[in-house]
This record gives sequence, structure tokens and C-alpha cells, in this order.
Amino acid sequence: MKRVPMIALVLALLPFTQAKATDSSASGNGAVTSDYMFRGLTQTWGQPAIQGGADYANTNGFAAGFWGSSISERSYPGGGMELDLYASYGHAINSDWSWRAGLYSYVYPGANLDQAGLRSRSLNTAEANVALSWKLLTLKYNRALTDYFGVDTEQGYRGDSKGTDYLQLDAAIPLTDAWSLALHAGHTHYITTLVTPLADGARNPGYSDFVATLKYQFATHWSLSGGVTYATNANFYRRTSSFLDASNTRNVGGSRGFLMLQGTF
Repeated sequence: MKRVPMIALVLALLPFTQAKATDSSASGNGAVTSDYMFRGLTQTWGQPAIQGGADYANTNGFAAGFWGSSISERSYPGGGMELDLYASYGHAINSDWSWRAGLYSYVYPGANLDQAGLRSRSLNTAEANVALSWKLLTLKYNRALTDYFGVDTEQGYRGDSKGTDYLQLDAAIPLTDAWSLALHAGHTHYITTLVTPLADGARNPGYSDFVATLKYQFATHWSLSGGVTYATNANFYRRTSSFLDASNTRNVGGSRGFLMLQGTF
């Protein structure tokens, strides 16, 4: 039986510890996107995805939620869904500054490398994070508490990937009452590299990614977004092989565009 990481169960239960609080709010969201991009890499092999989740927030600074998306078995053998569970705590320092720290768990029900004929290996990943915001800018640091999406020696790396980190800088810029612009830059630093280089000579999977998203709020609960993404280290990612068929390769990074229709409630 495939087990959900303990951190995922803890995060799932955290909202209920706040049930007696009165100064709280809850919200939900659903979306359809032309391509699910995560840290500059497609999670759906360039195909559309259905997404949705819910969030809880309390005025004491606690927040928690869950979010899910369809994904591709080519990247997550045996799995068709990603489930994120998260919780955090933070406060405003003054009118310009605020901070937040939390835990985040990525769970892939049914996904395992043994579905691709490899040794049994979960792709579930847990991270700790801390963020500092100033006006429209947020600097966030994420660090893997487990192996990073299954990367370890059994996949040809020199060591495990626990401790891999992701540093990101985000800007949320309101343009008008209906239009807004989101800018993002991030860098993934792996603590391990491949033992044997790829055909292009690449060993290090580390890369940077950049995103610009323009959002139009055309109704109270509905918005349409369009964006472009770019990921570096093309030598490593432009010929990524499917776990289902090694001859099926795709550039999972590079330059990509996406459209998203989202509803909130």
C-alpha cells in the first residue's frame, strides 16, 4: 500500500484545530488551464489541466488549505492527480512589511516509479518555507524535507535530493480595477547531480525560471489570465523522456505560454 507522508496528514488536520475561532474565513477556487506549469516546467506534458482547491484563514495569523490538479502519467507514472496540502503562520510587521512560515506537501496518489518498471519509489515531496513581503514584493525560500520529487541514487544521481531548495521573488502589480500583472523569478538548486551526463553533457538539473502573467477580472468571481514562462538549462530539460516510453521525449521547460479561466467562491 502506498502511504501518504505523515506531514500530509498533519497538514490536513490542522484546520480543524482552529474550529473554535470566530475570526476566520474560507474560500474556494476552480480553474481550467491550457498547461499546468510548476516552477517553469510543464506537469501535464503540454496538455490542459483541471484544478481547484480551498483555503482557510484566521485573523490570528494561521492559514491552511488544499489544492489539486490533473497531471500527466508521463512525468508521474501511475498517477493522474497532484494533491497539495499546506499550512502556515504569519503576521504583519507594519503597514509595509509582513512575514509567513509554513509547511507544504505535494502528494501524488497512485504514482510510483514501480509503475514504470523501476524500483518502488514515491514521488511525494514535503517542503518547509519562509516568506518576507514588502508592499508588492514577496521573497520566499523553500527547502525540501524529503527527496525532491523522487530524485535519488536509483535515478542515476550521486546522492539523494533532500535539502534541495527553491528561492523565488514575486511581484503583484495592480494596473486597474480589473487588470493586474504578476511577475515571478525563481531558482531551483539541487544538492545532487547525475553520475553519467546526458547526451548534451548536462549533469546538473538546477535551473532558473521566469513568469509574467496578465490577469483580467471580468466578473466578481471570474477571471481570465494569460502568461508566458521561461526555464533555463535547456541541455537538461529539452529532451526529457516519458516514464511510460523512453523514446517519447519533450521539452518540458524552455519558453511556453498558457491561458487560464478561474472562478473563486
